[in-house]
Amino acid sequence: MEKLPWQTKNPTSEVRIGLIGKYIELKDAYKSIAESLIHAGVSNETKVNVEWIHSEKLDEKNVQEKLGNLHGILVAPGFGDRGIEGKINAIRFAREQKIPFLGICLGMQCAVIEFSRNVLGLENAHSTEMAPETKYPVIDIMDDQKNITKKGGTMRLGEYPCNISKNTKAATIYGKSRISERHRHRYEFNNKYLKKFEDAGMVASGVNPNGNLVEIIEYKNHPWFIGVQFHPEYKSTVENPHPLFVKFVKAHSTIPDNLKSSFQQRIYCYLCGLILMMNGS
Repeated sequence: MEKLPWQTKNPTSEVRIGLIGKYIELKDAYKSIAESLIHAGVSNETKVNVEWIHSEKLDEKNVQEKLGNLHGILVAPGFGDRGIEGKINAIRFAREQKIPFLGICLGMQCAVIEFSRNVLGLENAHSTEMAPETKYPVIDIMDDQKNITKKGGTMRLGEYPCNISKNTKAATIYGKSRISERHRHRYEFNNKYLKKFEDAGMVASGVNPNGNLVEIIEYKNHPWFIGVQFHPEYKSTVENPHPLFVKFVKAHSTIPDNLKSSFQQRIYCYLCGLILMMNGS
């Protein structure tokens, strides 16, 4: 803990992370995510500037203008179809422009939808949450939950185990083969499409061992593109920042000229003082 004040007040790098969501007017809706990014920044000695971007105001025409200056794009959780196409546009931009991407819960599901449409060629692929009659239900509710009428009963709530595949980015991030993460969602990746995804480079690097449910996806043909069905922000603290956020922030940290020069000046002064002490002795 002794290092925290120095790390917070004297960052050696700086990043701009776009937080894409539809509840931007109420920033407390994403408070845990914003704080997790700060935790990760402290761990990386990096100043994290969060740019709050409303998904309803994103379209194919303005996505370059609104997202082109970002070092990372995080698509946030949520429910319902409002703002979905904006999230999908943001994800496509992140994928095609090789910008580090992290999708959480609905953000991961939107990544699945985007990949289905624009890489696999499944026109109008969607989640049955938003489009019950879609021809390509790449996100769907589990069969054993479809006849449950009380909505709370269909949600996957609480902590669940996840097995991580070897030789994946997820394995590198976590450093272990078995993890547990907290959930709060109703719809899942539709495993009927899993082979198509993996053949195209999008792999399921984390899977729930009990129901064979996809928990983590990552795109091999991208420097840092990960979606998770769970909520890593629920486990992040200042003393123990979540590894997903730590590696996400680290994925594209830059040193601005003003910070670089001041940091170099501090190092230069320190070395000069050390040399003078050695000469004096």
